[in-house]
Amino acid sequence: MSAAPLADDRYNPVMLRTPDVTVAAVTETDGRFLLVEERINRQLVFNQPAGHVERGETLLAAIVREVQEETAWQFEPQALVGVYSWRNPQNGRSFLRFAFTGAVRGHDPQARLDRGIVATHWLSHAQLKERETRLRSPLVMRCVEDYLGGVRRQLAPIAHLDLGAALTVEALAI
Repeated sequence: MSAAPLADDRYNPVMLRTPDVTVAAVTETDGRFLLVEERINRQLVFNQPAGHVERGETLLAAIVREVQEETAWQFEPQALVGVYSWRNPQNGRSFLRFAFTGAVRGHDPQARLDRGIVATHWLSHAQLKERETRLRSPLVMRCVEDYLGGVRRQLAPIAHLDLGAALTVEALAI
């Protein structure tokens, strides 16, 4: 007998559709975190450099690309901070976020940033808390707080995961 998830089962919520697989970078320099200010639905919000994993792309290639496109910094992933699942209560979309930490170098101030990105900022944890109502999602603060709490996982177990394989990770503990 197969156990189908029940709508009222809080441990096995029914997923209405496959989650969007995204990556995010938590990078800190001198006590400040790299964030982007972006326009989403005509509102300015703050987010880590982040974005969707494209077909045929590994998670690591995706995060390097997203940081470059959104901030003009070159990012080198060093560890996985965590894998996060979140459902947007406004539109019902579900997200599976892989958050990485690493170092940035080689900034190109002349590079054109991704569409929707208004500016990049280096903000302290306190400055980020002051802007908490303007964060794109609760995952922004959660990733920073996990990072500050010392959460780091090896990259090796997920280094070669692509979009399809990443979807299988949701139920796994890394």
